[in-house]
Order: sequence, then C-alpha cells, then structure tokens
Amino acid sequence: MPQIEEAQPKYLQIAHYIRDQILRGDLRPGDEVPSERQLAADWKVSRPTAARSLEALSHQGLVEKRQGSGTYVRSLEVNRRARELYGRARQTGKIYTPGEYAVITSAGWLEAPDHVAEALGLVKDRRAVHRRRVTNNQDGPITLSTSWFAPDVGQRAPKLLEPERIQEGTLLYVENMTGRQGSYAEDRMCARAATEEEAEDLQLAADSAVLIVHHVVFDLQDRPLEFAEATYPPHRWAFEQGYPLT
Repeated sequence: MPQIEEAQPKYLQIAHYIRDQILRGDLRPGDEVPSERQLAADWKVSRPTAARSLEALSHQGLVEKRQGSGTYVRSLEVNRRARELYGRARQTGKIYTPGEYAVITSAGWLEAPDHVAEALGLVKDRRAVHRRRVTNNQDGPITLSTSWFAPDVGQRAPKLLEPERIQEGTLLYVENMTGRQGSYAEDRMCARAATEEEAEDLQLAADSAVLIVHHVVFDLQDRPLEFAEATYPPHRWAFEQGYPLT
C-alpha cells in the first residue's frame, strides 16, 4: 500500500489512491475498480468506509456504479482547456501560449452571488475575492472568466486583490501561498444568450449564444479552493470526444 498522508480520513486515502490510478491511465475507461469487499480487505477497513470511498469517486465523476455488476471507470469528460492551462503553468511557469494575453478588468472583495457562495461553501461571511479577466489573442477575445476565492484564501494570497496579471496563474499562486494543492475539478456547462456586459467584453452581437462553464477546483481534503465562471463566444468552442462503436 502506498505511503499516504495519515491526516486524511481513510476513505479519502482510498479514493485518492484509485483516483491517481485513473488519472495516470493505470485504470482506463470501462475498467472495473475494486469492490467494497475487496477494498475493505486490502485496506483493512470496514465495508461502510470502503463504500464511502467509492461514493467519493462517483461524486468526482470518475466512476459509475452499474446495478448488479460493479463499479467502473467513467469516460472522462473534462474541460480540456482548463486542464491544458494548469498543466502548462506547472511545467513552464506560464499559463498562456505565445500571442495570448489577459486583461484583468476588476479584482477585490465582493459579496458573492448565491451560486458562488454555494460552490465555495460560504455561509455567514458571504464576502469573497474575485478576479475578472478577458483573455485575447490576435483574433480578439477568447473567453471572459471570473475566479472566486473564499475569505481565508484572499487573506493569505494578497495578489488576488490587485488588478495585475499573476505570471504563474492564479491557481499555482494560491497553492504556493496557502499550502493547499488543487487535486481535481468539476465542470458544469450550459449554453444561453450573452448578457449585455458579456456581449460587450467578447465583442459579440446582442443576444449571441455563449457557452458557460462553472469550474470548481477541490484540494486534497475535498475542500473547494477556486470557483471560476467562464464565458466562451460561439466561434471559440466545440465539444470533441472519441468513443468506440462496439
């Protein structure tokens, strides 16, 4: 069994071990993951603890339970651009490719909207730090996005409050300042008509269709670290996924 930080609850240790196997490709889409009974025996835990680890993986969108069969690795449908941004930042220290640049249009403390407060787990103190940016290249705006962080993160990462670019990207900066590491993310996507402000920032005609992505990054303890809302213009996105026909 691998060496894992003992401060984590046992069910999270198990879930993170299986998650890492999935992300490395050791377990591929369609592969069966160990059963509750097998996990309980391998990790010397109770069946409820083993079941909770599989529930955590299901909540993260990594596995699916098939009635009467078992639990299997899901086909991973992720926001590829977000994954590329974070991967590039960790490898090169730069979040954008040559020719891309971001303009920070506002930053600082704001009262979090309901959906942001819910995503970050804010209850009494609804203040949050926001960073709103428009990313561009030579062809014009690529995306409009706003990142939100809970008050404790804002207090420990003061550059978030400044309307200046953070060279390594906000997530890596937050990780370095807080000691919390991004572990996995959940995305929710929908399409709707652009608001007047979105249409202006993205140089679109009024009522143009846009893609909205709500992106939540969780740390190693399954606590929300960042909530981002991104708006993509219609000519800048498409869904792509390959799959077997048999």
